[in-house]
Amino acid sequence: MPSNYNPETDVPDLTGKSIFITGGTNGLGATSAAHLANHNPSHIYISGRNETRAQETINNIKSINPSVATTFIKCDLTSLPSIKQAAESFTSQSPPPRLDILMCNAGIMAVSPGQTSDGYEIQFGTNHLGHALLIKKLLPTMQATSDDPRIVILTSQGWAFHPRCGIMFDSLKTGQNMCLLGPWQRYGQSKLANLLYARELVKRVDGVKVLAIHPGIVSTGLVDALSLKNRAIVYATAWWRFVKPEEGAFNQVWAATVDFGGRVGEEKGKGGDEGVVNGGYYEPVGQFMEKSLDSVALDKEGKLAARLWEWTEEALKGL
Repeated sequence: MPSNYNPETDVPDLTGKSIFITGGTNGLGATSAAHLANHNPSHIYISGRNETRAQETINNIKSINPSVATTFIKCDLTSLPSIKQAAESFTSQSPPPRLDILMCNAGIMAVSPGQTSDGYEIQFGTNHLGHALLIKKLLPTMQATSDDPRIVILTSQGWAFHPRCGIMFDSLKTGQNMCLLGPWQRYGQSKLANLLYARELVKRVDGVKVLAIHPGIVSTGLVDALSLKNRAIVYATAWWRFVKPEEGAFNQVWAATVDFGGRVGEEKGKGGDEGVVNGGYYEPVGQFMEKSLDSVALDKEGKLAARLWEWTEEALKGL
Protein backbone atom coordinates (compact mmCIF):
# COMPACT_ATOMS: atom_id res chain seq x y z
CA MET A 1 0.00 0.00 0.00
CA PRO A 2 1.17 3.55 -0.69
CA SER A 3 3.56 5.18 1.77
CA ASN A 4 4.23 8.25 -0.40
CA TYR A 5 0.69 8.85 -1.59
CA ASN A 6 0.10 11.87 -3.80
CA PRO A 7 -3.50 12.57 -4.82
CA GLU A 8 -2.35 14.71 -7.73
CA THR A 9 -0.79 11.70 -9.43
CA ASP A 10 -2.40 8.70 -7.71
CA VAL A 11 -6.10 9.53 -8.08
CA PRO A 12 -7.45 8.16 -11.38
CA ASP A 13 -9.51 10.12 -13.86
CA LEU A 14 -13.02 10.60 -12.40
CA THR A 15 -14.79 11.71 -15.56
CA GLY A 16 -18.50 11.02 -15.25
CA LYS A 17 -18.35 10.31 -11.50
CA SER A 18 -20.74 11.94 -9.04
CA ILE A 19 -19.64 12.38 -5.43
CA PHE A 20 -21.54 13.22 -2.23
CA ILE A 21 -19.53 14.38 0.82
CA THR A 22 -21.07 14.94 4.26
CA GLY A 23 -19.45 17.73 6.23
CA GLY A 24 -18.11 19.05 2.96
CA THR A 25 -18.34 22.66 4.10
CA ASN A 26 -14.98 22.71 5.93
CA GLY A 27 -12.12 20.62 7.29
CA LEU A 28 -11.43 17.20 5.79
CA GLY A 29 -14.62 17.23 3.73
CA ALA A 30 -13.80 20.47 1.94
CA THR A 31 -10.19 19.37 1.48
CA SER A 32 -11.29 16.03 0.02
CA ALA A 33 -13.58 17.85 -2.40
CA ALA A 34 -10.64 19.97 -3.54
CA HIS A 35 -8.41 16.92 -4.11
CA LEU A 36 -11.13 15.13 -6.07
CA ALA A 37 -12.05 18.18 -8.15
CA ASN A 38 -8.60 17.99 -9.73
CA HIS A 39 -9.61 14.78 -11.51
CA ASN A 40 -12.68 15.83 -13.47
CA PRO A 41 -15.69 14.37 -11.66
CA SER A 42 -18.98 15.45 -13.19
CA HIS A 43 -20.60 16.61 -9.95
CA ILE A 44 -19.64 17.15 -6.30
CA TYR A 45 -22.43 17.48 -3.74
CA ILE A 46 -21.50 18.76 -0.31
CA SER A 47 -23.77 18.63 2.70
CA GLY A 48 -23.67 20.46 5.99
CA ARG A 49 -25.48 23.08 8.04
CA ASN A 50 -23.58 26.25 7.10
CA GLU A 51 -24.52 27.62 3.69
CA THR A 52 -21.92 30.41 3.85
CA ARG A 53 -19.08 27.95 4.38
CA ALA A 54 -20.57 25.72 1.71
CA GLN A 55 -20.33 28.55 -0.79
CA GLU A 56 -16.68 29.05 0.13
CA THR A 57 -16.03 25.36 -0.61
CA ILE A 58 -17.93 25.58 -3.89
CA ASN A 59 -15.96 28.68 -4.91
CA ASN A 60 -12.73 26.82 -4.16
CA ILE A 61 -13.82 23.82 -6.23
CA LYS A 62 -14.68 26.15 -9.12
CA SER A 63 -11.28 27.82 -8.87
CA ILE A 64 -9.63 24.39 -9.16
CA ASN A 65 -11.82 23.05 -11.94
CA PRO A 66 -14.61 25.24 -13.36
CA SER A 67 -16.11 22.32 -15.26
CA VAL A 68 -17.17 20.45 -12.10
CA ALA A 69 -20.83 20.93 -11.23
CA THR A 70 -21.31 21.66 -7.51
CA THR A 71 -24.37 21.60 -5.28
CA PHE A 72 -24.92 22.29 -1.60
CA ILE A 73 -27.50 20.15 0.18
CA LYS A 74 -28.41 21.35 3.65
CA CYS A 75 -28.31 18.51 6.14
CA ASP A 76 -28.20 18.37 9.93
CA LEU A 77 -26.89 14.97 11.03
CA THR A 78 -28.37 15.44 14.50
CA SER A 79 -31.87 15.34 13.01
CA LEU A 80 -33.22 12.27 11.23
CA PRO A 81 -36.01 14.29 9.51
CA SER A 82 -33.35 16.71 8.19
CA ILE A 83 -31.31 13.80 6.82
CA LYS A 84 -34.38 12.29 5.19
CA GLN A 85 -35.24 15.64 3.60
CA ALA A 86 -31.65 16.06 2.37
CA ALA A 87 -31.63 12.60 0.80
CA GLU A 88 -34.98 13.21 -0.87
CA SER A 89 -33.77 16.59 -2.12
CA PHE A 90 -30.90 14.74 -3.80
CA THR A 91 -32.86 11.81 -5.24
CA SER A 92 -35.82 13.87 -6.49
CA GLN A 93 -33.74 15.95 -8.88
CA SER A 94 -34.65 16.02 -12.55
CA PRO A 95 -33.06 14.43 -14.44
CA PRO A 96 -32.45 11.69 -11.84
CA PRO A 97 -28.96 12.05 -10.35
CA ARG A 98 -26.07 9.64 -10.56
CA LEU A 99 -24.08 8.72 -7.44
CA ASP A 100 -20.79 6.83 -7.45
CA ILE A 101 -19.05 7.84 -4.23
CA LEU A 102 -20.61 8.60 -0.85
CA MET A 103 -18.09 9.94 1.65
CA CYS A 104 -19.44 9.86 5.20
CA ASN A 105 -17.00 12.42 6.51
CA ALA A 106 -18.86 14.61 9.02
CA GLY A 107 -18.63 13.97 12.73
CA ILE A 108 -18.18 15.28 16.25
CA MET A 109 -15.64 14.29 18.89
CA ALA A 110 -15.58 14.06 22.70
CA VAL A 111 -18.38 16.54 23.27
CA SER A 112 -20.29 17.05 26.52
CA PRO A 113 -23.30 14.83 27.27
CA GLY A 114 -26.23 15.57 25.02
CA GLN A 115 -28.86 14.09 22.76
CA THR A 116 -29.91 14.57 19.16
CA SER A 117 -33.29 16.08 18.38
CA ASP A 118 -34.53 12.48 18.08
CA GLY A 119 -33.28 11.62 21.57
CA TYR A 120 -30.16 9.58 20.80
CA GLU A 121 -26.78 10.08 22.49
CA ILE A 122 -25.39 12.88 20.38
CA GLN A 123 -22.08 11.38 19.25
CA PHE A 124 -23.64 8.03 18.36
CA GLY A 125 -26.61 9.74 16.74
CA THR A 126 -24.42 12.02 14.63
CA ASN A 127 -21.43 9.84 13.79
CA HIS A 128 -23.26 6.57 13.22
CA LEU A 129 -27.06 6.76 13.06
CA GLY A 130 -27.29 9.89 10.92
CA HIS A 131 -24.91 8.47 8.35
CA ALA A 132 -26.67 5.10 8.44
CA LEU A 133 -29.92 6.78 7.42
CA LEU A 134 -28.21 8.70 4.63
CA ILE A 135 -26.62 5.48 3.35
CA LYS A 136 -29.97 3.70 3.48
CA LYS A 137 -31.68 6.48 1.51
CA LEU A 138 -28.94 6.90 -1.12
CA LEU A 139 -27.98 3.26 -1.71
CA PRO A 140 -30.76 2.58 -4.24
CA THR A 141 -29.54 5.48 -6.39
CA MET A 142 -25.94 4.27 -6.14
CA GLN A 143 -26.87 0.72 -7.11
CA ALA A 144 -29.03 1.90 -10.01
CA THR A 145 -26.64 4.44 -11.51
CA SER A 146 -23.04 3.46 -10.73
CA ASP A 147 -20.89 0.64 -12.06
CA ASP A 148 -18.63 1.00 -9.02
CA PRO A 149 -20.65 2.22 -6.01
CA ARG A 150 -18.29 3.21 -3.24
CA ILE A 151 -18.95 4.23 0.38
CA VAL A 152 -16.19 5.66 2.57
CA ILE A 153 -16.96 5.84 6.29
CA LEU A 154 -14.66 7.85 8.53
CA THR A 155 -13.92 6.07 11.77
CA SER A 156 -10.94 6.83 14.01
CA GLN A 157 -8.29 5.21 16.15
CA GLY A 158 -10.60 6.56 18.83
CA TRP A 159 -12.63 3.33 18.45
CA ALA A 160 -10.24 2.03 21.12
CA PHE A 161 -11.95 4.22 23.75
CA HIS A 162 -15.13 2.16 23.44
CA PRO A 163 -16.77 0.86 26.64
CA ARG A 164 -15.87 -2.68 27.70
CA CYS A 165 -19.07 -4.05 26.15
CA GLY A 166 -18.43 -2.21 22.90
CA ILE A 167 -21.73 -0.38 22.49
CA MET A 168 -24.13 0.41 25.33
CA PHE A 169 -27.31 -0.26 23.36
CA ASP A 170 -29.65 -0.08 26.34
CA SER A 171 -28.84 3.58 27.10
CA LEU A 172 -28.44 5.02 23.59
CA LYS A 173 -31.63 7.03 24.09
CA THR A 174 -30.00 8.98 26.94
CA GLY A 175 -27.03 11.33 27.18
CA GLN A 176 -24.94 8.48 28.69
CA ASN A 177 -23.41 10.83 31.25
CA MET A 178 -20.51 8.68 32.49
CA CYS A 179 -18.00 10.01 35.00
CA LEU A 180 -14.77 8.39 33.85
CA LEU A 181 -13.60 9.60 30.43
CA GLY A 182 -17.26 9.90 29.43
CA PRO A 183 -16.78 12.08 26.31
CA TRP A 184 -14.10 9.72 24.99
CA GLN A 185 -16.03 6.53 25.75
CA ARG A 186 -19.07 7.90 23.92
CA TYR A 187 -16.84 8.93 21.03
CA GLY A 188 -15.17 5.52 21.04
CA GLN A 189 -18.42 3.59 20.78
CA SER A 190 -19.56 5.79 17.87
CA LYS A 191 -16.30 5.21 16.01
CA LEU A 192 -16.48 1.49 16.77
CA ALA A 193 -19.97 1.56 15.26
CA ASN A 194 -18.58 3.19 12.10
CA LEU A 195 -16.02 0.43 11.75
CA LEU A 196 -18.48 -2.41 12.39
CA TYR A 197 -21.18 -0.93 10.17
CA ALA A 198 -18.81 -0.74 7.20
CA ARG A 199 -18.03 -4.42 7.63
CA GLU A 200 -21.69 -5.38 7.99
CA LEU A 201 -22.76 -3.33 4.96
CA VAL A 202 -20.56 -5.52 2.78
CA LYS A 203 -22.28 -8.62 4.16
CA ARG A 204 -25.79 -7.26 3.76
CA VAL A 205 -25.62 -5.32 0.48
CA ASP A 206 -24.45 -6.85 -2.79
CA GLY A 207 -22.21 -5.01 -5.21
CA VAL A 208 -21.10 -2.11 -3.01
CA LYS A 209 -17.53 -1.40 -1.91
CA VAL A 210 -17.15 0.01 1.59
CA LEU A 211 -14.06 1.04 3.54
CA ALA A 212 -13.74 2.38 7.08
CA ILE A 213 -10.79 4.72 7.39
CA HIS A 214 -8.88 6.62 10.05
CA PRO A 215 -7.68 9.94 8.61
CA GLY A 216 -4.83 10.40 11.06
CA ILE A 217 -4.47 12.93 13.87
CA VAL A 218 -5.55 16.03 12.00
CA SER A 219 -5.50 19.64 13.18
CA THR A 220 -9.10 20.54 12.32
CA GLY A 221 -12.02 22.24 14.04
CA LEU A 222 -12.83 18.97 15.82
CA VAL A 223 -9.77 19.42 18.01
CA ASP A 224 -10.23 23.18 18.36
CA ALA A 225 -13.81 22.65 19.59
CA LEU A 226 -12.77 20.37 22.46
CA SER A 227 -12.84 21.51 26.06
CA LEU A 228 -9.52 22.73 27.43
CA LYS A 229 -9.10 19.46 29.35
CA ASN A 230 -9.80 17.22 26.37
CA ARG A 231 -7.71 19.37 24.04
CA ALA A 232 -4.83 18.99 26.49
CA ILE A 233 -5.29 15.20 26.40
CA VAL A 234 -5.08 15.16 22.61
CA TYR A 235 -1.97 17.35 22.47
CA ALA A 236 -0.26 15.49 25.30
CA THR A 237 -0.76 12.10 23.70
CA ALA A 238 -0.46 12.86 19.98
CA TRP A 239 1.04 16.28 19.21
CA TRP A 240 3.96 14.76 17.28
CA ARG A 241 1.55 12.93 14.93
CA PHE A 242 -0.55 15.94 13.90
CA VAL A 243 -0.95 16.53 10.17
CA LYS A 244 -2.60 19.36 8.27
CA PRO A 245 -6.06 18.82 6.72
CA GLU A 246 -4.58 18.64 3.21
CA GLU A 247 -2.62 15.52 4.17
CA GLY A 248 -5.31 14.32 6.58
CA ALA A 249 -7.68 13.91 3.65
CA PHE A 250 -5.33 11.57 1.78
CA ASN A 251 -6.70 8.34 3.26
CA GLN A 252 -10.34 9.06 2.47
CA VAL A 253 -9.48 10.23 -1.04
CA TRP A 254 -7.47 7.02 -1.49
CA ALA A 255 -10.41 4.93 -0.25
CA ALA A 256 -12.84 6.74 -2.55
CA THR A 257 -10.80 6.11 -5.68
CA VAL A 258 -8.46 3.12 -5.19
CA ASP A 259 -8.71 0.25 -7.66
CA PHE A 260 -9.79 -2.77 -5.63
CA GLY A 261 -8.52 -5.07 -8.36
CA GLY A 262 -9.99 -8.34 -9.51
CA ARG A 263 -9.46 -10.32 -6.30
CA VAL A 264 -11.02 -8.13 -3.67
CA GLY A 265 -9.78 -8.94 -0.20
CA GLU A 266 -8.11 -12.26 -0.94
CA GLU A 267 -4.63 -10.97 -0.30
CA LYS A 268 -5.59 -9.29 2.98
CA GLY A 269 -3.88 -6.05 2.05
CA LYS A 270 -0.50 -7.54 1.15
CA GLY A 271 0.97 -5.18 -1.41
CA GLY A 272 -0.66 -3.41 -4.31
CA ASP A 273 -4.23 -2.36 -4.88
CA GLU A 274 -5.46 -5.89 -5.65
CA GLY A 275 -5.33 -6.69 -1.93
CA VAL A 276 -7.88 -4.09 -0.83
CA VAL A 277 -10.26 -5.74 1.65
CA ASN A 278 -13.89 -4.84 1.11
CA GLY A 279 -15.31 -3.73 4.45
CA GLY A 280 -11.81 -3.36 5.88
CA TYR A 281 -10.36 -0.81 8.28
CA TYR A 282 -7.50 1.31 6.90
CA GLU A 283 -5.10 3.80 8.43
CA PRO A 284 -3.06 6.38 6.46
CA VAL A 285 -2.48 5.81 3.73
CA GLY A 286 -4.04 2.57 2.54
CA GLN A 287 -2.71 0.43 5.38
CA PHE A 288 -4.97 -2.50 6.26
CA MET A 289 -5.05 -2.51 10.06
CA GLU A 290 -7.10 -5.51 11.18
CA LYS A 291 -4.13 -6.57 13.30
CA SER A 292 -4.51 -3.43 15.42
CA LEU A 293 -8.09 -4.19 16.47
CA ASP A 294 -8.97 -5.55 19.90
CA SER A 295 -11.30 -8.52 20.30
CA VAL A 296 -14.40 -6.30 20.50
CA ALA A 297 -13.62 -4.45 17.26
CA LEU A 298 -12.41 -7.60 15.54
CA ASP A 299 -15.76 -9.21 16.39
CA LYS A 300 -14.74 -12.52 14.83
CA GLU A 301 -18.17 -14.11 15.11
CA GLY A 302 -19.88 -10.97 13.85
CA LYS A 303 -22.36 -10.85 16.74
CA LEU A 304 -21.77 -7.22 17.70
CA ALA A 305 -21.92 -6.01 14.09
CA ALA A 306 -25.13 -7.98 13.52
CA ARG A 307 -26.70 -6.52 16.66
CA LEU A 308 -25.67 -3.02 15.57
CA TRP A 309 -27.28 -3.59 12.17
CA GLU A 310 -30.51 -4.83 13.72
CA TRP A 311 -30.59 -1.97 16.26
CA THR A 312 -29.98 0.55 13.48
CA GLU A 313 -32.69 -0.91 11.25
CA GLU A 314 -35.16 -0.70 14.13
CA ALA A 315 -34.18 2.91 14.93
CA LEU A 316 -34.65 3.92 11.28
CA LYS A 317 -37.87 2.01 10.69
CA GLY A 318 -40.39 4.09 8.80
CA LEU A 319 -37.95 6.80 7.72
